[in-house]
Amino acid sequence: MAKMRIGYGYDVHRLVKNRKLILGGVEVPHHSGLKGHSDADVLIHAIIDALLGAAALGDIGKHFPDTDPRFENIDSRKLLVETRRLVAAKKMVVNNIDATIVAQGPRLMAFIPNMINNIAADLNIAPYDINIKATTGEKIGAMGRSEGISATAVTLLQS
Repeated sequence: MAKMRIGYGYDVHRLVKNRKLILGGVEVPHHSGLKGHSDADVLIHAIIDALLGAAALGDIGKHFPDTDPRFENIDSRKLLVETRRLVAAKKMVVNNIDATIVAQGPRLMAFIPNMINNIAADLNIAPYDINIKATTGEKIGAMGRSEGISATAVTLLQS
């Protein structure tokens, strides 16, 4: 009998000058990028945490700690591919992913199809099994003041 498991992930990073903005493996033109040990891709990091959580494998910090120099400035898509391998080792596959990016700017709608294609390719699933949404912070709180960008993700894994 197939077993289903739900996972939830969240990530947030501060916006800083002189850094590229990478979301879902896509370079998004913007005056600032996200500060982090890796490329700080909050969308992929939230998805990784959702996948690891659903598979009861801990979190992103357990597998890819920011204290490890191997992960400095690493492309988060490489971490996503490794996460896929960890999930597959538990005999689980990704059924679907639903994610939301919270950013006062830039506008992200035009970049979402490429984000979906990147994530689908890295997880070896169909693009229609991934949904990504973007919203603003309505000028409330840190996201609304453009201090950072956050993302949440939920996933369903199936054995």
